[in-house]
Amino acid sequence: MTIISNVGNIDGSRCDLTIDDGNSSFIDGGKLLKLPGLIDPHVHFRVPGMEHKEDWLTGSKAAFYGGYTTVFDMPNTVPATNTYQRLLDKHKLIDQQIASSGFPLKYKLFFGADRNNFHQIHKVKDYIIGIKVFMGSSTGDLLLDDESSLHAIYAIARAFNLIIALHAEDEDFINTNAKKYANQDDFKYHSIIRAPEAAAIAVKQVIELSRLYNVTSYILHVSTKVEIDLIRKAKEDGVRVFAETCAHYLFLDESMYGGLLGRLKMNPPIRSKEDQQYLWQALNDGVIDTIASDHAPHTLAEKDQPLGKCPSGVPGVETTVPLLITAYREGRVSLARIIELTYTNAQRIFNLPANDDYVLVNIEDYRVLTDAMVNTKVKWSPYSGMSLTGYPEYVYTNSKLFELKRQ
Repeated sequence: MTIISNVGNIDGSRCDLTIDDGNSSFIDGGKLLKLPGLIDPHVHFRVPGMEHKEDWLTGSKAAFYGGYTTVFDMPNTVPATNTYQRLLDKHKLIDQQIASSGFPLKYKLFFGADRNNFHQIHKVKDYIIGIKVFMGSSTGDLLLDDESSLHAIYAIARAFNLIIALHAEDEDFINTNAKKYANQDDFKYHSIIRAPEAAAIAVKQVIELSRLYNVTSYILHVSTKVEIDLIRKAKEDGVRVFAETCAHYLFLDESMYGGLLGRLKMNPPIRSKEDQQYLWQALNDGVIDTIASDHAPHTLAEKDQPLGKCPSGVPGVETTVPLLITAYREGRVSLARIIELTYTNAQRIFNLPANDDYVLVNIEDYRVLTDAMVNTKVKWSPYSGMSLTGYPEYVYTNSKLFELKRQ
């Protein structure tokens, strides 16, 4: 039997934890805080087709080391997860890799929508967490940006009571700007090409579709003041919209392009400090519902290419929790709000069953993050060099305690 003594709870109380695991050990939990097994509703573990960037062997370990026992994986794989058979094949691959990883990660899958696969959705409706729509292009070849197709997918979602998760950027706006700035090679132009107006146009359209069809829209990686204002008003009007943001929009900003270059390139792009401050306000007043990692790894060789060839996306599943706990220690957000943003709201929005998973994070000791510490296959982080606390040290799931040892 393993006993972990004097563990902190988010309400300030202390408790002893007992795990009937056949061992006889005692752990001092005086520096540890108990959190539920957290939910990351937005990851790209790159299976199938891009396993050189990540797979579920490394991804499952990275998720545990990040404090997550459940993740939702996205469909922009190679090939895209946009047919019933591809969904089944992906489940089989993932289950095999998780079993081999030694980290029993729970997961759900989004199904990718395109103009040619609407007839597939009735086959997959009971096997997916929701439909993913790319209104603006990103990694992969999924794109659904014409008005008639968007109306069609909302009608289907209503018929089958499915949530639609949206990458909400306007493709026409992006393409026009991409041509305008085609000869620019400074990475700051990525944020100019995909300016806040691209998000605003798309979010307005999403809100109207949600209003018209009474379908739940989960707006991914919200990054700007204008999106927040639109979503706030829609919620006040009773429209079924939810807002997700990501750690990179809260802790990184466009002034950092000069140092990080391609390692800061993502879709939607990094934003201004003013947008970032507004996100923090929205996070604390309840307009933002969830924080996801949008863990989207690429190799350093890929990220070190020039602007036009550098792919978009950054790893983040291992760093969201330490970043947020560090922000709590700095007085920027409460522990209760962190739990809502990383667990409670996602469980409610996506109607997940309760479980007894928990995570124990060290909220006393600070450690400078290094690339060597992360478990993602690409072995780098845009946050390397930051002094953080809140690193998970234990995960309890499936009636087993996992000790997380870092380099």
